[in-house]
Amino acid sequence: MSSADGPLVVGVDSSTQSTKVLVVDAATGAVVASGQAPHTVSSGPGRESDPEQWWTALCEALRQCGDAAHRASAVSVGGQQHGLVTLDAGGRPVRPALLWNDVRSAPQARRLIDEMGGPKAWAERVGSVPGASFTVAKWAWLAEHEPDAVRATAAVRLPHDYLTQRLTGDGTTDRGDASGTGWWASAMESYDDDILARVGLDPALLPRVVRPGEVAGTVHGSGELPFSKGTLVAAGTGDNAAAALGLGLRPGTPVLSLGTSGTVYAVSRRRPTDPTGTVAGFADARGDWLPLACTLNCTLAVDRVAALLGLDREAVEPGGDITLLPYLDGERTPDLPNASGLLHGLRHDTTGGQLLQAAYDGAVHALLGALDLVLDADADLSVPLLLIGGGARGTAWQQTVRRLSGRAVQVPEARELVALGAAAQAAGLLTGEDPAAVARRWGTAQGPVLDPVEQDAATLARISGVLSDAAPLLDRGPR
Repeated sequence: MSSADGPLVVGVDSSTQSTKVLVVDAATGAVVASGQAPHTVSSGPGRESDPEQWWTALCEALRQCGDAAHRASAVSVGGQQHGLVTLDAGGRPVRPALLWNDVRSAPQARRLIDEMGGPKAWAERVGSVPGASFTVAKWAWLAEHEPDAVRATAAVRLPHDYLTQRLTGDGTTDRGDASGTGWWASAMESYDDDILARVGLDPALLPRVVRPGEVAGTVHGSGELPFSKGTLVAAGTGDNAAAALGLGLRPGTPVLSLGTSGTVYAVSRRRPTDPTGTVAGFADARGDWLPLACTLNCTLAVDRVAALLGLDREAVEPGGDITLLPYLDGERTPDLPNASGLLHGLRHDTTGGQLLQAAYDGAVHALLGALDLVLDADADLSVPLLLIGGGARGTAWQQTVRRLSGRAVQVPEARELVALGAAAQAAGLLTGEDPAAVARRWGTAQGPVLDPVEQDAATLARISGVLSDAAPLLDRGPR
């Protein structure tokens, strides 16, 4: 921690597992205080969390920041995408939030695609082909399975919207997070009345979309929070858009994020419309676009394989022809929501370390397969791939990405990029700067560059072949 030269801002990262808070010097980017508190997520067929836990965690994380949070002039919230938060007339959660990695709504997503003209029509209209993760599918699932909850709902929010509303008292969102709902049409940059009517959602229940650089409100005063009344509140955004701000991304620079989920994305000035559904055509938090592909199984899945083998996560060994598709929670990329893990090629001489390396390979394969679709056709392939997220500092993850991509890899030294991006957005309110320019001024993307190595095309081809042959089996799911 350090002392501050300029005004202080607060950046919040409300993720699946915890809420993290940074108090940052807006002039230098120095972190002067931080805090963190956990959430719980249900197990079983669904993935749910109580939104009240997110608020409690935010209050606790801010408390840990002490007086620095009280002196902050602005705050912004970055949050996990897609989650469905339903509130009653008093602003209280009707039921636990359905999270991004809850795949129970896969049948509803497929039905909506068919009913509204097919994948190409969705991509052109919304920018994305909705899968089980998208909020529109979750609302459709709720309407079908819990109609009483739908009738009790007076407001529909995303996770970051919920926390921003608790701060300001007003229902707002931003274009970045709205673009992951499936009911915000990227072609018009507004809510789509036809889609809302199809799923029976009154647009009056949705938050106002705040423009980039616009103030969402001010802290309306609460004894639970250390903020001064009147502290500015930025629009906030989804976690990936916040991380893009936190890196100060320029168009064409690819990012691979290794966390609970894995993502690849890049800023683009062209509106994405991928009819295959591999790439989600999200908006970013600035006014550009953030084409993105996401997998459900990344670091947690690989760590689970390591635990089953009784190995340290770094105890990988080369060699062998084993293929492991670590789809332990179903999968989003490729679109196999009913899938479970699949192992092929096991031999008497296969070692535990080789099996663990195969889990890494299987997780990275899906992300790299989407990278070419994420990047514009004229992207400079010599630009290093930015590696971020909880796995980015793991040697096994770094070497797997280098070997399978054949690209130079840069690992930013800055940590908590979602919270830093939210802080940069808050700082932009005070200075009038583009938040990405704020982050570049802070030097958040600086870090060591690992030189490229020859691409392991044989492993990529082997995994692709197993996936192609096994897709019908994976799509049926376990019996």
